[in-house]
Amino acid sequence: MKTFKLGGVHPAANKLSDKAPIEVAEVPALVAIPMAQNLGAPSKAIVAKGDKVKVGTVIGEPGGFLSSYVHSSVSGTVDKVDIVEDATGRRVQAVFIKVEGDEWEESIDRSKDIVREIKLEKQEIIDKVKAMGIVGMGGATFPTQVKLAPPPTAKPECVIINAVECEPYLTSDHSLMLAHPEEICIGVQILEKAIGVKKAYIGIEANKPDAIELMTETAKKGFPEIEIVPLKLKYPQGGEKQLINAVIGKEVPSGGLPIATGALVQNVGTAFAVYEAIQKNKPLIERIVTVTGKSIKKPSNFLARLGVPIRQLIDAAGGVPEDTGKIISGGPMMGKAMPDTNSYMVKGCSGILVMKNEESRRKAAGPCIKCGKCVHACPMGLQPNFLSRYSELGMLAEAEEERIYDCIECGSCQFSCPANRPLLDWIRQGKPKVMGILRARAAEAKAKAEAARAAEEAARKARELEAEHEEHHSKTEETHADVNAHLLKHSGPMPEDKK
Repeated sequence: MKTFKLGGVHPAANKLSDKAPIEVAEVPALVAIPMAQNLGAPSKAIVAKGDKVKVGTVIGEPGGFLSSYVHSSVSGTVDKVDIVEDATGRRVQAVFIKVEGDEWEESIDRSKDIVREIKLEKQEIIDKVKAMGIVGMGGATFPTQVKLAPPPTAKPECVIINAVECEPYLTSDHSLMLAHPEEICIGVQILEKAIGVKKAYIGIEANKPDAIELMTETAKKGFPEIEIVPLKLKYPQGGEKQLINAVIGKEVPSGGLPIATGALVQNVGTAFAVYEAIQKNKPLIERIVTVTGKSIKKPSNFLARLGVPIRQLIDAAGGVPEDTGKIISGGPMMGKAMPDTNSYMVKGCSGILVMKNEESRRKAAGPCIKCGKCVHACPMGLQPNFLSRYSELGMLAEAEEERIYDCIECGSCQFSCPANRPLLDWIRQGKPKVMGILRARAAEAKAKAEAARAAEEAARKARELEAEHEEHHSKTEETHADVNAHLLKHSGPMPEDKK
């Protein structure tokens, strides 16, 4: 089996919900749908109190760069547009809707029929993906239409589907593959058509043998260009750069985009969402989310609509255990600890992990023993020991020199440290500062380049104007000379009284 070359660790899988079927989460009497559900600028609410909405009605439009559309996941009346806290405690705008029945937009195909024929052309696919609010479902929430329109210099060669789900505990992607293998493959073909390639890979880690077998059988039935790639167990194999390296053996250049390798990477949940958007005209209004933990009574996989309270999902899995020490949005390696459970389901939430108190406690950090385990574990070939120290001391120039911007924040370094040093914590504090410096430097360079171009353009126009003036002056002198010659030729001798 394949895997990526550099680093990686082997945390316990703890896939407690891998055999749990997908349950449809109950729709509450009131939902709150946040407008910040993508990587970039938050969306802007376009509804107000008293407005009637259906399932699939647009309630938020892109509010800036890397933003997306947001649709109502329920039918009813808008109660208010207010501020809520998201899973990390950030205050964001949300649309509160009182649920009244379950009326869907008529344009959405709710039948169970699988639609295989792809009728839309390339640009139509990209436009519809945008209109349906599709974003990366692996957690990054990068607007999908942006990925489907790479720079003109890029030369896409294949699509790679991330079905690795290497984050411990989470099983939402696993359960999705078992439930909708054919729809996923059609979604992959749609992605292929959107970027103009005819080859795709679906990478799945070896701890999902049932998914590997089912997806392989499905691919053989009408999807010959899709290859299922079993991968060795190693974290963070679900990282975009690591997955590309594992599947096609190419490396993303430092500071470069993954598309530079010729591969477009999308999460398996995104492929399914693209299928529903293009073939069923269904916007992204729900997703599968894992609710799990060693003390959870019923580790579960729920199909939950956006805006459903997180607390409701935990209650459906048996409630918050008494020995709970921390609740995490996402997995234990890259997830974020939640300040409380008063947040709401969003597009990028793949899991809710309830950790026992003894699990969640950090051990006392000791001094670095210079063992090099963090360096060996880093999948990006960095030196986390130096990066964390530079960040801690505010040595940003040194952190930049050591390529802190290449850190994918996977946590492998911190996981492997025998001294329990908070390596990733310090790196996470220093990285945005360095990125800010890089952005400011790039903006300054762009401004200087634009100023130089403007100066050159002004100089060019001045030269052209001067040349035109000289030409005009030369023609004027020639004209005067011609007139004088003509007058001398035809005027005759001047009379004596005029001399």
